[in-house]
Amino acid sequence: MPLDIVRNDITKMKVDAIVNAANSGLKMGGGVCGAIFRAAGADKLQVACDKIGHCAAGEAVQTDAYGLDADFIIHTVGPVWQGGQANEEKLLRNSYRNSLELAKSIGCESIAFPLISSGIFGYPKEEALKVAISEIESFLTTNEMDVFLVVFDKTSFGISRNLVESIEAYIDENQVEAIEKPYPRRRRVIREEIISQKMEQEFKLDSAMDISLEDVLKNMDESFSERLFRYIDEKGMTDAETYKKANIDRKLFSKIRNSPKYTPLKKTIIAFAVALELDLQETEDLLEKAGYRLSRSHEFDLIIMYFIERGNYKIHEINEALFAFDQVLLGA
Repeated sequence: MPLDIVRNDITKMKVDAIVNAANSGLKMGGGVCGAIFRAAGADKLQVACDKIGHCAAGEAVQTDAYGLDADFIIHTVGPVWQGGQANEEKLLRNSYRNSLELAKSIGCESIAFPLISSGIFGYPKEEALKVAISEIESFLTTNEMDVFLVVFDKTSFGISRNLVESIEAYIDENQVEAIEKPYPRRRRVIREEIISQKMEQEFKLDSAMDISLEDVLKNMDESFSERLFRYIDEKGMTDAETYKKANIDRKLFSKIRNSPKYTPLKKTIIAFAVALELDLQETEDLLEKAGYRLSRSHEFDLIIMYFIERGNYKIHEINEALFAFDQVLLGA
């Protein structure tokens, strides 16, 4: 997928460019910087950095990657946190933007970032994550590149604790409600199907004034791809707008467009539903066309429902939550 959040050692990433959270003197430091120097070969990398000499906060420079499984190391200097009163956000945004633009200029198709400035430089993790996602997302609206945001463990990942607690409460409430129903599993499934059918009938009745019988019958026979592209047309979106907003790779979208019988993964279909800002009924309809459904017994599905019910269609915010709960991310 164009933007992926992964839990890994950044020195193990197989990408065109690995980003080093450097210091202005481009010297071997601690944390991520020290790990990258050691993995690349500290002596060779230091010689290359010394030839450059200096990098100002917010700027980016490149060297070879030497012992890393990458072509380049892009060194960028993030700001030291000083309470937010020293232009830190702008400098941090510049670090991401300049690194991405540099990677583009040297022909990179993939790049891996650490969460810049969130370690010894003291930038608050939640705010640092928001800046990272915002700048990467902005870049990807007009560029094609696979971007990885790499975190070593959960302690270095800055999602809002309030959001996590709100999702936990939603999951607990809905899961408990399903468990406490005094129906055997088969009867509960039948009951859910009856409710689902009733909701579908109500939906059709509400829409009857605007949809002819011919249209209803035609839509019932739609394939997944036909339903997807009808939704795209109805939303007035272009193909590019759709796959970028869905965090979908252009090649995969082209495959779906050109292979009507191809069925993507459930998480990819939900990514389209989020990009198109479909409500829960429309999302279920799209999933059903591909043989899937949302289930209140699955944590992944409950998190998706949480966001859709609240009208929050920010796919990277949804992915942050999915990552925090150890679930697969939306997109492909």
